[in-house]
Amino acid sequence: MKILISNGRVVDPASGRDGVADLAIVGDRIVAIGAVPAGFEPDQRFDASGWVVMPGVVDLAARLREPGHEHEGMLESELAAAAAGGVTSLVCPPDTDPALDEPGLVEMLKFRARQLSRCRLFPLGALTQGLRGEVLTEMAELTEAGCIGFSQADVAIQDTQVLQRAMLYAATYGYTVWLRPQDHWLGKGVAASGAVATRMGLSGVPVSAETVALHTIIELMRSTGARVHLCRLSSAAGVQLLRQAKAEGLPITGDVSINNLHLSDVDIGFFDSALRLVPPLRQDRDRQALQQGLADGTLDALVSDHLPLSLDEKTRPFAEAEPGATGLELLLSLTLKWGQDQGLPLTQTLAPITTRAVSVLGTALGSLSASAGRLVEGGVADLCCFDPSVTWQATPQALRSQGKHTPFAPSSTQFALPGQVRLTLVAGSVAFSA
Repeated sequence: MKILISNGRVVDPASGRDGVADLAIVGDRIVAIGAVPAGFEPDQRFDASGWVVMPGVVDLAARLREPGHEHEGMLESELAAAAAGGVTSLVCPPDTDPALDEPGLVEMLKFRARQLSRCRLFPLGALTQGLRGEVLTEMAELTEAGCIGFSQADVAIQDTQVLQRAMLYAATYGYTVWLRPQDHWLGKGVAASGAVATRMGLSGVPVSAETVALHTIIELMRSTGARVHLCRLSSAAGVQLLRQAKAEGLPITGDVSINNLHLSDVDIGFFDSALRLVPPLRQDRDRQALQQGLADGTLDALVSDHLPLSLDEKTRPFAEAEPGATGLELLLSLTLKWGQDQGLPLTQTLAPITTRAVSVLGTALGSLSASAGRLVEGGVADLCCFDPSVTWQATPQALRSQGKHTPFAPSSTQFALPGQVRLTLVAGSVAFSA
């Protein structure tokens, strides 16, 4: 298959390229950017006039709900949502049912994703069996099955000695440990501690729930040499601790979710359960610190934190509602909104969901490592085209995900979402076309 995308504004954050050019694809590779080879006869043509042509979006946190929660999301629906959002690669945490702690489960998940050919799937293996925080999994076998790292998802390990052993084992074999820093005992509330939670009578989660866990993780990194990725930081204090750890030279990276980047605790309003999230929305000073940390590179990536949930689980009183929201189809638009708010050029705006997200994955991508998250001649043809002139709203009808609940729906916030995806290619094949 030969594809020609003509007259688009080609933006590649890795190289800084930003200009109108044609892009020619043969098979699963980009063969030319700019001058099309003489005699090139495409099987498909796309006129990208007025569109931005960029590397495919890389999402480091998206739950697909399969196996175990198919009534809330299936691979078919969620990978279709990914393609519609311009996402060509995503990382899924191991908190399925059962947890991804056996090679067979990982192999089946990857096989199903390959059959659908909508998005590249990179699963995280469970750090401990059943995510119970007691017995380590067979990390080597899970790596052979296709896991690119190991995580406890949102389940904190209570026994610090178990976490130490896990990090030491991972360091021995060069695996990355993905951890969301939250102390088990301090993190039991439903909203961020502060004036809003107090006024609403909601149990609070203090900033120390994040920083206590961060201090423990960083200290164990120093003693074990493990490489750690911090998932979904939520506080200004957390950003500062990550900044200090990087300055020290520790092999540490971090991300933030679209929810915490754009929203704060005051957005909960009158107990809007769509904003019942983990980690909880914190104060505006925390939101501003997260935005600045993403802009200056302290935070490496922006993630959707996609979690489709059923109507029954979200339409409950705030404290009883299941935490989580759909986000795959919103990640690109909310990245663009952040860039606009910060006054950043497009190359810098798109970096946290392309080249910087890929740098977190590193060699775990295997043969894709050299060109993933980039537009380069000879590189893999994973790309997204979007129309920057269009705005849209995240109504249930606009979302392909089975999960229809998002804090950015018109009923919760008045966000006009900039940019609409027109075309997504995965390995040179059309995964989505509007």
